[in-house]
Amino acid sequence: MMARYDTVLPPGADALQVADLRLPGFAGPVDARLYRPADIAGPVPAVLYFHGGGFVAGDLDEADPIARRLAATIPAAVLSVAYSLAPAHPFPAAPEDAHAAALWLHAQAASFGIDAARLACAGHDAGATLAAALTLMARDRLGPPLVAQALVGPMLDPSQTRQDHRAGAAEPRPDACARCYSQYLPRVAERLHPYATPLESRRLAGLPPALIATGAHDRLRCEAEHYGAALINAGVPTQVTRYTAGHAELPAHPALRGDLAAFLRHHLWPAPAFHPDFPSFQSLKTERTS
Repeated sequence: MMARYDTVLPPGADALQVADLRLPGFAGPVDARLYRPADIAGPVPAVLYFHGGGFVAGDLDEADPIARRLAATIPAAVLSVAYSLAPAHPFPAAPEDAHAAALWLHAQAASFGIDAARLACAGHDAGATLAAALTLMARDRLGPPLVAQALVGPMLDPSQTRQDHRAGAAEPRPDACARCYSQYLPRVAERLHPYATPLESRRLAGLPPALIATGAHDRLRCEAEHYGAALINAGVPTQVTRYTAGHAELPAHPALRGDLAAFLRHHLWPAPAFHPDFPSFQSLKTERTS
């Protein structure tokens, strides 16, 4: 099922201020890039975004198109984080970097014109897994508060037992996933840690509302949809949407991009008083996708 929010973007949201930053991280400083709508006066909400790459690759430039689009279309500040990569920095470096970035953003929000009470997280592939782990860490460590999570094609099952093995030539290939997991989680016992594998967590209550986007031609579809079901069973408001796309195609899928921005907008701009030019939430529609 797919939900759509009927809204109209405020004028001037396509002008962005962009700054490259260095943030404190688990194993040392990490690079980050902050995008902020330039033409919106007053504090704006913010999204922490984590790129894909199977925990071993990816960078800020790869995430640049979707980060810019989210900043302009939510509208919100977007902090894109170049977290530590395996094999040089295996688990728990990457999720600890994600949590450190969230703490930094919460502490420094006012200096960048950001509302620290309206923070969300999102990511694709391994970055979606880090976003999911971040919500667990923020809950367990009592902060920073997060109001929503958006997971696009997450990698959630190091055992690879929940992959869609009927997917034929669909990406990512099982051997490629195995290589990524062997570098990110070289110690087998850590593959059951909830911050490494949120799918294995038995404590999912109290997490922020979630959007989980999967691809009909994505081998990881089943594990992502299984996680969505687990969140729903734990009482977490969760929207699971399957798009006609492969794994790598998801971030650029037009319908997904619109739904992603709309979902985050709905949770980050919950009242028209926050933004005088922003219309109130109109309706929630559902439709079946292939």
